Amino acid sequence: MIHVCSLAKLHETVAATGARHVISLINGDTVFTRPSNVDPTNHLFLGLNDIVEEMAGMVVPAEHHMHELFDFVHGWPRQTPLVIHCFAGISRSTAAAYAALCALLPDENEVELARRLRRASPTATPNPRIVALADAALGRQGRMVAAISTIGRGRDAFEGEPFCLPVSAGERAARL
Repeated sequence: MIHVCSLAKLHETVAATGARHVISLINGDTVFTRPSNVDPTNHLFLGLNDIVEEMAGMVVPAEHHMHELFDFVHGWPRQTPLVIHCFAGISRSTAAAYAALCALLPDENEVELARRLRRASPTATPNPRIVALADAALGRQGRMVAAISTIGRGRDAFEGEPFCLPVSAGERAARL
């Protein structure tokens, strides 16, 4: 199970789910504390800004970030949930969660996975650059980008509600 939340809900989500693996997609200078029950080797920190093109003084999502993300996701043993978070739980984290689903479920239809994301989170507005980079890295030939465009922008919110996405057939999506 993949759980998605904001930075403010990180500790509570990890505690509630029993997660032992965390992916953080936040600005590199954001101060935060890794949950104490998550071993440093089970935490991937991707210091990047929520932008879609190069901007002075900011870190744009890049190809190497996708490789790190996919290496981490493929190394996740799945005995316990994975938590993916960004600052608001709306853009970077939802893009990474969608990318993770596409990587873990290579035979699944991109549109169905995007619809699963929308059903789980009405506020999800995946960062388009992260989705495009993931699409290229996975060789999905633009299908991920097209699928995300079919679900459109999520409902406006300052912070997304935590939600989860099942990875296997036996898991069931729910909100925390």
